[in-house]
Amino acid sequence: MKNIAIIGASGYTGAQLTALIHAEPALTIQGLYVSENSLDKGKPLADLYPSYSHIALTLSPLSDDAKAKIVAEADAVVLATEHSVSLHLAAWFYSQGLAVFDLSGAYRFSDTAQYPKWYGFEHEYPEVLAKAVYGLAEWNAKDIAATKMIAVPGCYPTASLTALKPLASLLTAAYPVINAVSGVTGAGRKAQLHTSFCEVSLTPYGVLGHRHQPEIATQLGQEVIFTPHLGNFKRGILATITVQLKPGTSTADVAAAYSVYDNAPLVTVKHNQFPKVDDVVLTPNCHLGWKFDENSGYLVVASAIDNLMKGAASQALQCIKIHFNL
Repeated sequence: MKNIAIIGASGYTGAQLTALIHAEPALTIQGLYVSENSLDKGKPLADLYPSYSHIALTLSPLSDDAKAKIVAEADAVVLATEHSVSLHLAAWFYSQGLAVFDLSGAYRFSDTAQYPKWYGFEHEYPEVLAKAVYGLAEWNAKDIAATKMIAVPGCYPTASLTALKPLASLLTAAYPVINAVSGVTGAGRKAQLHTSFCEVSLTPYGVLGHRHQPEIATQLGQEVIFTPHLGNFKRGILATITVQLKPGTSTADVAAAYSVYDNAPLVTVKHNQFPKVDDVVLTPNCHLGWKFDENSGYLVVASAIDNLMKGAASQALQCIKIHFNL
């Protein structure tokens, strides 16, 4: 039985992960934590999320005493916190010997020069960063099991990389073009005008400058054009990706490339049949659909995930189970 502390449990991802861990027989929850300044401290989780009324846990402030208690009692800590907060918490808990599963972007790049550009801070813990493994569960299981510092990928990169990585040896130098739409839970629980119900309308954002673009490119090993969109639905991501494949590539070659997922229980691949968001919402699954034009050499692949599940919480759970061999 492994004991897991969840920090940032009041947010959508933290609460979702709490429910997932609560349902796992091999895992227990050491405690749920929020910032000492949070208005949610001291509240039962069920007060914030009535659908979790079966979980009788309260949100505690992350005081120094709470941190010491986590170190004494927990086997691992999950950080569903802001990037700049995770930066310091991850390094501290790692130094105390706990396994750390960080859902922020604070440890996703191995190159420290990327952080001032994309996250607005200097990375102060290069020795911890050097131990970090990118937690794309279907691709990095061996390394996830071997380290105590796991950087759980972003939701857009998870959808995009799951679709593109099997094709890596077939790609030309042309940039894959990724157009992806996310539900508004991807923006977090904090109230913001542009994510309020009456303001949400399908629109692109972060054009040619979104921080997930270099994350995708780094893990794919090739530059991409990534355009995210905000959709007027709660949860889910659909990424439609256009790629040019090498001359001479056949439909059979593409099918063989995607056979890498034949034994991956959470990834479903279909030829000439495309997924929709409703296929995956509230599940840990990724659905891929692809079609290839041998005459032009262009392939279109669509990838659907739930941004709070495979794009965050359920992938974190995958990483936890891989790391602890559960």
